[in-house]
Amino acid sequence: MSTVRLKKGFDIKLLGAIEGTDVAFTSPSRSVAVVPDDFHGIIPRMEKKEGEHVAAGEPLYHDKNYEAIKVVSPVSGTVKEVRRGERRHIDAIIIAPDGNDVLTLDLKRPAEEVLLASGLWAMLRQRPYDVVPVPGVKPRDVFVTAFDSAPLSPDLDVVLGDKREFIGKGVEVLNSLTEGKVYIGIGEGQSIDAPGAEVNTFIGPHPAGNAGVQAANLVPVNKGETVWTLDIVTLARIGELFTTGKVSHDTVVAVNGEMVEHPRYVSTVMGAELASLLKDQLKEEAAECRIISGNVLTGVKVEASGWLRAPYRHVTVIPENNHPDEFMGWASIAPSRFSIYRTFTSWLRGLKRPVSMDSRIKGGERAIVRTDEYDAMLPMDIYGEFLIKAIIAGDIDKMEQLGIYEIAPEDFALAEFADTSKLELQRIVREGLDKLRAEMS
Repeated sequence: MSTVRLKKGFDIKLLGAIEGTDVAFTSPSRSVAVVPDDFHGIIPRMEKKEGEHVAAGEPLYHDKNYEAIKVVSPVSGTVKEVRRGERRHIDAIIIAPDGNDVLTLDLKRPAEEVLLASGLWAMLRQRPYDVVPVPGVKPRDVFVTAFDSAPLSPDLDVVLGDKREFIGKGVEVLNSLTEGKVYIGIGEGQSIDAPGAEVNTFIGPHPAGNAGVQAANLVPVNKGETVWTLDIVTLARIGELFTTGKVSHDTVVAVNGEMVEHPRYVSTVMGAELASLLKDQLKEEAAECRIISGNVLTGVKVEASGWLRAPYRHVTVIPENNHPDEFMGWASIAPSRFSIYRTFTSWLRGLKRPVSMDSRIKGGERAIVRTDEYDAMLPMDIYGEFLIKAIIAGDIDKMEQLGIYEIAPEDFALAEFADTSKLELQRIVREGLDKLRAEMS
């Protein structure tokens, strides 16, 4: 075991954190949804129609380009609706739970086939491009993160619960699929029993918990190489699958934020409706609030009538603030206003105290000015500012030279928060990765 100390980055302390580790139980969700956009890189081709019954773990659709990649139903029930948007894009597949029928898989098949059929393959991410991995391509290494450093993020040890016993089996399966090592990154004070994996401790501010950041500080991804990334909860699901033959879609979700009356952990199922998670939990003044499936940096804005998105184990509720007029605006010297760069006097109280923030970005898009802001928030050996400029310019050669193969949009989320140019860095990176992938395929 080695220790990696990261100095770059920043921890954003928000009001509404969870105190304690108790897990609450809610009434069963009346509907569950699978959103294809959560699995980037997959073009869905439906296998089930509206009105058909589906067992938990049974495929709902497969990838148009790689039919072996399946996305499965998290519950047993009836396909209530296949909701489509513009150009017949599938926005969501809504299922009405009605039983406990669970599909059992044949574990005698090769491990890759089992993972593909189980739907857990779609939970993995491949670098380069940050997409669902291509079948048949062995990764150089696999990187697993065992902690989440994002604002108000859940403690993954709590989310794991009793599934911790399956970690060893999960490592064994991944070792059989890679030509290199399985690396597990843990936070300061954490411990984990994972025979067959190389465990490293990462100490530092966010984004220290990102698997891509951990990979970049251990064995960076070069052109022509492929690595996989995932979190410890997905690793445990893989171990459980190869132990029991069944995929578990139960999960523990952190429901917190300034607008939540009692921040807590909730036991639910992947894709559950948010109404069941937020019932009687929002404050009276939360009539105007923003509900985010995920954290405030990388999560997805959803409606109260929406569902928990697949990649996230976190629901955050913050003020929306649709009435942004303020006395003196940015020139205010109010001690409660937050700034990383000591623009306001709040830094005198210390930046580690929880603060109140709403959804405003407080400014409009403007020209990029050389400030080294991106580099200060990105603990990777790349020049973030120059990489963003290369992506905007569409210069593929420069993008390759500046390290685009080892990044994902989430790695630039903190830089986007700190950016005085107010650029949508995650969107820019996503478009750059997609363009590069299209050019190379």
